[in-house]
Amino acid sequence: MEALGRISATDCVKLCHGVVDGLCGREPPCRSDYSATWSLEEWLQLLDYLTGLFSLAVGSNVPDEEVLVKLSDLDHSHAEAVRSVLRARQEEIRRALLTRTNSISSATLQDFDWQLKLALSSDKISSLNTPLLSLGLDVRENGALRPITMELNREELSMLVSSLEAANKVVLQLK
Repeated sequence: MEALGRISATDCVKLCHGVVDGLCGREPPCRSDYSATWSLEEWLQLLDYLTGLFSLAVGSNVPDEEVLVKLSDLDHSHAEAVRSVLRARQEEIRRALLTRTNSISSATLQDFDWQLKLALSSDKISSLNTPLLSLGLDVRENGALRPITMELNREELSMLVSSLEAANKVVLQLK
């Protein structure tokens, strides 16, 4: 979270509103606007943290004091900026979480399959060792079985697992 301190409190408010927009199904903040401030990994971690914080705080009705404890790594102006966005958009976040929970409950995972592949490139065969995970999901949605196939590298797999764990926490807290 200390990475958030690299921007002004005003930009922090703008970023947080963008994160909430993304959480609510609208256009999320654009990485290119912040590429000079954070690396891709930092950007993804920051988005994941803020999304998780907003989801947890609203989904579990976390009091302001606990939110501020979670933001203790930030200076007061940045922590207050995050908290003000949370307060201002709390009902909107709650509606988005309920919509997601309802849509998640209407789609069920029926089966999964995975394979590990090694990507090879004709001009870099000897130097390219990029393991890829091919993940196939069978999702039943509104009675119809729909296959979903993804090919993920190590970082993408890690982000997927983190996102699924965060979603699971939110779903468990909303029950």
